Amino acid sequence: MRQSNKESLQLSRRYLDLIGGRPISLEEKQAFIAETVEAYEKHINRGFISYRKSVTEAGQFAALEWAGHGAVLEDLLGREYIDCLGGFGIFSAGINHPRIVKAVQDQMGRMALNSQELLEPWRAALARLLASITPGELACCFFINNGTDAIEGAIKLARLYTKRNTFLSTLGGFHGKSLGSLSLMGKATFREPFHGGLQDVRFAPYGDARALEQEFEKAHAVGTPIAAFVVEPVQGEAGAVVPPEDYLPRARELCTRFGALMIADEIQTGMGRTGKLWGVDHWNVEPDIMCLGKSIGGGVMPLSAFISTPAIWEVLVPNPVLHSTTFGGNPIACAAGIAAITVTLEEDLPGQAASKGEYLLKELGALQARYPSVLSGVRGKGLLIGLEFPSDAIGYQCAGALFRRGVLVAGTYSKARTIRIEPPLGISMELLREMLNRLEDSFREIAPRCSAKPMARSAALEVAQAR
Repeated sequence: MRQSNKESLQLSRRYLDLIGGRPISLEEKQAFIAETVEAYEKHINRGFISYRKSVTEAGQFAALEWAGHGAVLEDLLGREYIDCLGGFGIFSAGINHPRIVKAVQDQMGRMALNSQELLEPWRAALARLLASITPGELACCFFINNGTDAIEGAIKLARLYTKRNTFLSTLGGFHGKSLGSLSLMGKATFREPFHGGLQDVRFAPYGDARALEQEFEKAHAVGTPIAAFVVEPVQGEAGAVVPPEDYLPRARELCTRFGALMIADEIQTGMGRTGKLWGVDHWNVEPDIMCLGKSIGGGVMPLSAFISTPAIWEVLVPNPVLHSTTFGGNPIACAAGIAAITVTLEEDLPGQAASKGEYLLKELGALQARYPSVLSGVRGKGLLIGLEFPSDAIGYQCAGALFRRGVLVAGTYSKARTIRIEPPLGISMELLREMLNRLEDSFREIAPRCSAKPMARSAALEVAQAR
């Protein structure tokens, strides 16, 4: 119900006081939590109240995200959580990395957004930087705000360049939820309510190069050749699914053979997440278009991009505003992107992800051996790791048990029985070991409710070593 301007102004001033750091009592905090829950129910989406474990598993008072640094989050009541979710991949450099925050603050002192008419130096600088660190001939960038926008731009660019309309995606693939990117979604749950989006999309099982070849052949035979194949180097939302070693190289060869573009969705796998700077680097594959997002903004600003080769980009030159954006590539986002690349290279975040991921996969394999009735699978690359459970219910129980123990994780969008382990890449070994201790405590709690009993520790170690 509409209120008077006076009442709305009083409310907004109160919020600004809280944002400004005004000290508040415990009673005020508890009241503000209840107020926030009510606002979610009335003004956002009441479904989130049951969907979010921060509400359902936090006891009497829901967890209101309030502060964070590195790999630790703190809620309004001062409860701390080891961040093993990483904001679904945005916090690769950590929460509030001081180098990235400083770059944004420095630029805000000059100008936060751009006039849209003058040349923007940090947009040009970030594009030049990305051209220097991305595979092959990728050199020309378009900056926007989130991953699904990057996919939308890549779809348009591929259509414009190839003059074809048919796209090829993968089962289990996740590329965003705006209408074009939703059309590439390899799961019915998100597509069906919107009648599938664009209709000229084919799907092949992820990791099956022969099935991929058959789709190319069929499309060619019936006169609807493929414009582009869109693929995640490692499937994120499907549960950190790693393809066979020959899959991406064969996909690259097929795209070249059939005149299609290869679009690598590096929105979640990029910036070191999988133990290489880019996911495609594991297989030395050079895509025609690459989509970036999430961690490219350093966990401080929303930023995404699609980048392609000069030859492909030439189709955008005659009309450079054929694809445009109001806020994409703004000065503070680009400052964050420049700082994020600096931190990624200076701190060797890909190398950290590789070594810590190897350690985690080994330890999680040992846990699987000890608790086979609870944990049925472990997979991933670097610090993009999926824990597979026998059922959705067990996965939910594990996520809830971890939350109660101060570890933040979440299931994947595509598979509720898979929990992702996706912490900041610079997370300390001490926090990783503490997370593993709390994970085993959670398994120990859940195991009696499962059919089999945990193995003895000595036997489990033998199985883990055999793996």
